[in-house]
Amino acid sequence: MRKLTSVKRRKPYFRIAFAIATFTTSILTTACEEKTPSTQGGSPTTGEATPAASSGDDGLKLGTLTPSTGDLASIGQNFTPAVRLAVDEVNACGGVNGKPVTLVAEDDQTDPTAGSSAMTKLAEVDKVAGVVGSFASSVSTAALPIAVRNKVMMISPASTSPVFTQKAKEYNGFWARTAPPDTYQARALAKLASEKGFKKVSTVVINNDYGIGFEKEFVTAFEKLGGTVVNKDKPTRYDPKATTLDTEAAAAFGGKPDAVVAVLYAETGSLLLKAAYQQGVAQGVTVMLTDGVYAPDFPAQVGKTPDGKYILAGAIGTVPGANGKSLETLTKTWTEKTKKEVTAYVPHSYDAAALLMLAAEAAKANTGEGIKSKVREVSAAPGTEVTDLCKGMEMVRKGEDINYQGTSGNVDIDENGDVIGDYDTWLVEPDGKLKVTGKVSP
Repeated sequence: MRKLTSVKRRKPYFRIAFAIATFTTSILTTACEEKTPSTQGGSPTTGEATPAASSGDDGLKLGTLTPSTGDLASIGQNFTPAVRLAVDEVNACGGVNGKPVTLVAEDDQTDPTAGSSAMTKLAEVDKVAGVVGSFASSVSTAALPIAVRNKVMMISPASTSPVFTQKAKEYNGFWARTAPPDTYQARALAKLASEKGFKKVSTVVINNDYGIGFEKEFVTAFEKLGGTVVNKDKPTRYDPKATTLDTEAAAAFGGKPDAVVAVLYAETGSLLLKAAYQQGVAQGVTVMLTDGVYAPDFPAQVGKTPDGKYILAGAIGTVPGANGKSLETLTKTWTEKTKKEVTAYVPHSYDAAALLMLAAEAAKANTGEGIKSKVREVSAAPGTEVTDLCKGMEMVRKGEDINYQGTSGNVDIDENGDVIGDYDTWLVEPDGKLKVTGKVSP
């Protein structure tokens, strides 16, 4: 994965130029689709086009709204290839409703404004029926009203804010996710902190739906376990567009906590943790991290000490785990085709795409409303359990009821669009590598 540079504010004229370029590209792409079969997207192996149907032939069209750039790019850049892998598999075994699936990929830049523009393009220009995305909860929050208004089914592999559970009724069933909400991860992290013997902790979070939602759930859970959050009455929250975070670092690590629970995004989070080290306030304090920074290059982003040691060595954290019955098969295929390791949320991205296609086939309709009507049915009992995606498609074509068992887990979607899962615990080793050390259940 590439190493990210420091955060820079985008200038207004750049936003305008980007919007004009995106709109122009959308028109040209649509014009081409009307004349020739679409070739948007690409193979995770070579970057070649995913087989796709031409506009107007009623083939299923899906989109991805994920961060290839921005604060979460180091994790999110693998999401679209995972979706593409699922689409390629289904197209190789007959497609959906007898025709190939089209995939349109959009970069949301880890930015709600850019994400809204990209979702508008997907829904109103590309006219997709379903979208896998987004990663950032703030982007999904911004994109969801557009999806609901256009009756596009969104399934996020990684937006974990509890806000989506609380507002589920507003989305009219056009929302689901294959990663469990932070209601559970916050409890898991609180349990890990308690197990480590931490009595006093402070929190520092990114000031958006993800960070604030996690913070509130963690404080409640940790206090129930007998712990104290020293900055509960004056929480430390940082601006996602900040370029320096010295003040926030000093506030989070002040008060002599046993640990600092840091709910961050990778790029800005690295600035905060580096600032804490440079101020000398992080010494003797354990850093506890979450899924937003679970990327192989994050310790390198934070940096090393003058003697060559990783600043983050010894930090611990949690991340939604993947323990699905077909995870081993996905891992083998992914490694062969991409030459990469399976990173966080790759299984969840694959499963999100799988559910969209299975639901469309079950509904016999390549529409968001059709997917919405069947997505819970194909994901849970009482249907026959099936782990192989192509076998599941074959059974659905025959009119059989299935219970898709995903690569990430059982993906039993409830009435709020949520799933339940366990969490991996992880450690930053002295050499900067991330090591999964066990599991913790909320």
